[in-house]
Amino acid sequence: MAMEMDHSFTVPVPPDRAWDVLLDVKRIAPCMPGATVDDFDGEVVTGRIKVKVGPVSLTYRGTAKFTERDPETKVMVLEASGKETRGSGTASATVRAALEPESGGEATSASMHTTMNVTGRPAQFGRGVMVEVGGKLVEQFAQNLRQLIAEEGASGGSNATATADEASADQAADTTATGETGPGSTQPSATIPAAASTPTTSAEPAPASDDSINLVKLVGPAILKRAIPVAIALGGLTLLVRRLFRRREKA
Repeated sequence: MAMEMDHSFTVPVPPDRAWDVLLDVKRIAPCMPGATVDDFDGEVVTGRIKVKVGPVSLTYRGTAKFTERDPETKVMVLEASGKETRGSGTASATVRAALEPESGGEATSASMHTTMNVTGRPAQFGRGVMVEVGGKLVEQFAQNLRQLIAEEGASGGSNATATADEASADQAADTTATGETGPGSTQPSATIPAAASTPTTSAEPAPASDDSINLVKLVGPAILKRAIPVAIALGGLTLLVRRLFRRREKA
C-alpha cells in the first residue's frame, strides 16, 4: 500500500538550532514512539521500530540514510526501509523536511512530505487509518522534542548561573586572601564569606518513547468507524442466509 502524507510541527528554537537538533539522531530517537537506534555513523542509521496491532507485536529492523542535507536552505531528505523480523511485511519511506523561521526567528516551523509504502498486517487498516496514525505520531514526536529542548535549555541556564556564582566566590576569596580592596590599597578588608553556589539542576533524561507504536490505541475511533460498516454488512449477510434456510425448510 503506497501513500503520501504531509505534516508540520513547531519547535521553540531558531532554525540553526533546530537543524542541529534534528540531525542529532541518537539524541532525539527517544522522542519517537517505538523507535530504537542501534547505530549511527553520521550518514546511515540502523535501528528498529516496534508496532502493536491489537495483541500482535511486530518489529521492523532496517536502515535509514540522509540523501540530502543542505544547511543553507535547511532542507534534509531521509530514505528508510525495513522488514519484519518475524514475517514478510515491509515498510519504506522517503521523508523530505524543510525548516523555516517563525515568530520573528525565535521558533522554527518544520514541514515534512513523506512518501511511504507498507505491506503486511498494518496495511490491512487502509490508507485513511495509516494517514491518521502518521499524524498522531508526528504530534507525539513534536511534543516530546519540545519537552527535550525545554529541559536542556533549563539545565543550561542553571549551569550558567552556577558557573557565574562560582566565579564570584573565587574572586571574593582572592580579595580576602590578599587583604586588598582596590589597586594599591593597604587597608585590610573585611572578610567576605564565599558565596554559596547555586545547586545545579541536572537535565531530565530525554522523554522516553513508548515501548511500541500501538495502532489500536492511536486510532481506536478510526478503526471503529471502519468496523461499523463491516459489522452491518455481516449482519445483513447473516439475515439473508437465515431467510434462505427458512425458505428451503418450508419447501
